[in-house]
Amino acid sequence: MERVESGVLHQGSLEFTDTHTHLYAAEFNDDLEAVISRAIVNGVTKMFLPAIDSGYHEPMIRVVKRYPENCFAMMGLHPTSVKENHRDELALVAAHLANPEIKYYAIGEVGIDLYWDKTFEAEQTAVFNDQLDLAVKYDLPVVIHTRNSMEIALGILAARHDDRLRGVFHCFSGNTEQAKQATGLGFLLGIGGVLTYKNSGLQAVVENTPSQYLLLETDAPWLPPVPHRGKRNEPSYIPLIAQKMAEFKHMTVAEVAVITTANALKLFGVG
Repeated sequence: MERVESGVLHQGSLEFTDTHTHLYAAEFNDDLEAVISRAIVNGVTKMFLPAIDSGYHEPMIRVVKRYPENCFAMMGLHPTSVKENHRDELALVAAHLANPEIKYYAIGEVGIDLYWDKTFEAEQTAVFNDQLDLAVKYDLPVVIHTRNSMEIALGILAARHDDRLRGVFHCFSGNTEQAKQATGLGFLLGIGGVLTYKNSGLQAVVENTPSQYLLLETDAPWLPPVPHRGKRNEPSYIPLIAQKMAEFKHMTVAEVAVITTANALKLFGVG
């Protein structure tokens, strides 16, 4: 039975996966346990946490150690954190990946962001390539951030001609042709709360992308789905995104839950 209460879609025994959530962010300091409990009650039993930079490593690790059955860590350097000290940051990323005490399920969140600042564009590109090398070295999927840089990232991946590279375009914001290029390279598309926004442009992407290439994500605490725009996002809202995806794919929410969770567990090697 599917029902909506206070903007949350309750799904009974359905299992969802939030493939991108920053649960270690300061926005969750006061009620993290309640946030994770709400997620589990709403069927979101697995949550993948992307890294940002060294300032967030310890908080992220604390979360995954506290909730080992539900929270799974990634490691990487976010493109907006690529500054003068990027070599030091990359060295820390490599050190974490080499540490057997913590299991990392992906290299992420990495990529290129030309929205906020283009000062370090060349360094971002170099760091992105370095982290793609790490993904190959450790045989891990890569979680790619592409804000105002979709064509650049697609070009880099295509030029590498490396079938060992796999992963997801986080918060996919491209068009149907770019989606086709991404999936043709073996990558999945992370679909979040933006799907519920009017005129987001994602309806055509979701309609035309085979279901085996789709993942659900929140990017919490940012980009909440309708009806929570303007408020803090959290993993318990994943079923709302699934509901909109089901509408566009002419599927049931249960089918979306099964398919996207299977896609996520296969990609990240869980289960």
